[in-house]
Formats: sequence, structure tokens, C-alpha cells
Amino acid sequence: MQPLLTAAETRTAEAGAERRGLPASILMENAGTAVAEAAIALARPAARFLVVAGPGNNGGDGYVAARKLHAAGRQVDVWRVGDPARLTGDAARNHAAVEQIGVPIHASAAALPLRPGDVVVDALFGTGLARAPDGDAADAIRAMLRWHAEGVRVVAVDLPSGLSSDTARAFDPCVAADLTVTFGAMKLGLALEPGATLAGRVQVADIGLGELSPSAWLLEPSDGPRCLPPRRSDTNKGTYGHLLVVAGSRGKSGAAALAGLSALRSGVGLCTVATPADALSDVQGHAPELMGVALPASAVFGPSHLDVLLAAAEGKDALVIGPGIPRGPETHLLLEELLARLDVPVLLDADGLNAIAGHPEVLPRSRTPVVLTPHPGEMARLAGKTAAEVQAHRIATATGFARTQRAVVVLKGARTVVADPTGQVRVNPTGNPGMATGGTGDVLSGMVGALLAQGLTPLDAASVGVLAHGLAGDAAARRWGRLGLVASDLTAALGEVWTAWER
Repeated sequence: MQPLLTAAETRTAEAGAERRGLPASILMENAGTAVAEAAIALARPAARFLVVAGPGNNGGDGYVAARKLHAAGRQVDVWRVGDPARLTGDAARNHAAVEQIGVPIHASAAALPLRPGDVVVDALFGTGLARAPDGDAADAIRAMLRWHAEGVRVVAVDLPSGLSSDTARAFDPCVAADLTVTFGAMKLGLALEPGATLAGRVQVADIGLGELSPSAWLLEPSDGPRCLPPRRSDTNKGTYGHLLVVAGSRGKSGAAALAGLSALRSGVGLCTVATPADALSDVQGHAPELMGVALPASAVFGPSHLDVLLAAAEGKDALVIGPGIPRGPETHLLLEELLARLDVPVLLDADGLNAIAGHPEVLPRSRTPVVLTPHPGEMARLAGKTAAEVQAHRIATATGFARTQRAVVVLKGARTVVADPTGQVRVNPTGNPGMATGGTGDVLSGMVGALLAQGLTPLDAASVGVLAHGLAGDAAARRWGRLGLVASDLTAALGEVWTAWER
């Protein structure tokens, strides 16, 4: 996993470096040097360079980069944005150094014709930006957007100007970069959307920050194999757990089938699907390996289903509850009692989540670990927010709900967020827009449930599940394209993921 830093954690790391005898001036020198080297590597041989420098330390990094580009014999200009009198400390000293060596410094872009293949270094704003750029800074960002559209390459310093470091909110306007050189570690805003797209390729430069204390991490494909239990030669189906999937109803048997089949494709030894009697044959028709429990046929789930579900849960190692279930006004009472009596991990998804929305008393009564897998709309209903509020603050929403409800939260969507009650956060970079189709969430539920049944901790099961789910989606998109991708393609593509991880 790669560490992801907030703005506050970045400042703490910088202060720690200074206490160890590495002053801010050296950090700025190292940062600017890394930017210059990356800009040269990106540029065509005869490229012209323009450094757009703001009035703070990000601008100071840009002045160092301009000095290094000049020393390398490259043609470089500086567009100084803002009042130079506002420059202080190391930024002011590096501005003076650039003036001394004769690098042209301009107060506007009027006399700066750039061509495709030239390189602009965006050194306007860093991690401290908290509002939309305005005035000269906004004009400078719009100019960089125009140049970028015309084929000029853009290198962002630490993160694209106009992007919130902690939330990935793209203020208006916001730079779109080809490459972002970030310092010490990835920033949260570069791992979440739309920041991940606006940043382009991200290059982490070691500038000497040393010890980091991140609260969030970016998952990597190599993390998956380390968490999976070994498949020993002296084992049998009972070794790898028995999952109970409570899902489906008449007309929604596919949700149960997708969850059950993806569980089988994710290594669980046995999988039983509990579904209303009038849907069971449809579910089992999708895979002969699935076992079934026929639940009493009724319009909705409620307390009357408690005894049959407790009986079905006997001997199981984990439960998945929710995909396609017939939800009613008393379904939350059923779930509350189940969670209070079960002693194996439970994953709630889909209508299992919708059933407990507005009933904050349900989860605190649970005696067993719970994993929640909401999409933004479901998360909004659970947290009493709008979907837009959830999307604007994905990390804060997931971590806040995980803490208060003592559950692992998997907030689905582009760059899925996994948060646990202790404040740990993991961000998943895999997956693609082709997965925005019905049933892919059911596949994820079955996968995570299978990993829970095999003994992974709730945090690791959720993390490995979303990582493998996205990789399967990427494999499916390569095979069938994004436009026509369907959820069952993911179960077919899971074999590619496990094969790669077993090597």
C-alpha cells in the first residue's frame, strides 16, 4: 500500500524533517529539482518551458525548478502570478535567485506564445488551497487549461492548482495536468476522483520528509496475495468456510445468483443461498454448486423470518444479507435481532442497508463484526445526507459512519473507500466506468462475504474484495469493452485475478 497524506499530515512531516536537521530550504530545493527533472523528461528536445509561479511555497518550488531548467541549458520563462511583495522566506530567496541569473519573469501571459510539445510547470497552489481561485490566479489556471487543450504539456507541482488536497474537490477553475510530481507521498486528493483524473500520471518524489504518519493508504495489486489464506495440499472444502447468502426474491433472483456465484469464484468452500421459495429454483439454476434454503414466501421480510434464518446460519462462517431481498417496514427489526444473536461476520448490502436507514439503533446492538457496502445513494440514506454531500466528502463520510456505528464501511464508486472503526482508510484505484451497471455490487458482496468466511478480518476482506473486484472489471473491460460489460463478466474474469496472484 502507498501512504496517502492529508494537508495536515504533510505539514507534520515537514516539521519533523526540520527537527531532524533538514530545513525547509533544502526540502524546497529537492522539490524544485525533482520537478525540473520530470519536466525535462516529459518535454520534446526543443521544448520551451514556462513556470507559472504563485505567491507561496508552491511558487517557491517553481522558482527552484526554473533555476534548474536554466542551469540545464533549457529555454525557460516565469509567469509570476500575484504581488511579488507577498513572497517571503525561501520562496522570496528563490525568486531573487531566478532574477539574478536572468531568467525572464513576466507579469502576464500576453507575450508568451507556447506550442504543442512545450511544457508548463503549474506552481500556483499546493496543499493549502481551501477556496476557489480568483483574480489573476484564476486567469492563470484558465490559460493553462487552454494551453493544455492545444497540446502543451502540463506538470503540476505537488497537486494541480485548484484541487483540494484532502477531498479531491475540483474548484472552478482547476488545472488538468499530464503529470503531477508530488512530494514525499501521494496526497489524498490525488487518489480520489476527480483529482486522480486531473493529476494525470503521478510521480512521487523523495525530498527527505522521512517518517510519515498517514491515516489513509492506496491499495496496490500486490496487497491482495499477501492477505489471502494459503491453499494447502492437505485441505478440503470445509477448510475454506461456508457462506450463507440471504438474498433474492421473485423477479430479483439474479442478485442472489450473482452474489452466490461470485462467492464460489472467490475461494469459499461452500455457499448456501437462502431465498424465498418461489425464487430458489431460479437462483440454483445459475450454478449447480450453490446450495439452497427455501424461505417462507411472503411479500416482505420481517420478524417472522428470524427463526428460519437463525437455523440457516448454524454452522456458517459468515453471512451476506441484502441483495434483492423483499424489504418491508419491519425488515429492520429482523436485521436488528439477527445482528444481536449471530456470532459470525455479517455483510449488509443493497436492501439490507436500505432497511436499516433511519434506524440508528440497529448496528450498535450487533454482537458481531459488520461490513456495510453502500453506494453513494445508500450511504446518503444511512448517514442522513444527500448523495452530493457524500460524494463531496467521501473520506469523512465513510470514516465518520464507521466510527459511530462500529462497522467497516465500503463506500462504493470511482475510487472506492474502505474505512474501519479505528479510523484506518484504504482507497482502491482499480476498476473502470464499465462497471457502472446493475449487479456488480452483488458480485462484490459475494466476494467480500467469501473472504470473511475464509477468515480474513473485516478490513482485509473488504480491501482485498474491492481490489480484486476492480481488477476483474478491468480484465473484463479489456476482453469485452466497457460499453457492453455486464456483472456476470466479472465473475468470469475473476480467474485472471486469482491466477496472477497465485504466481
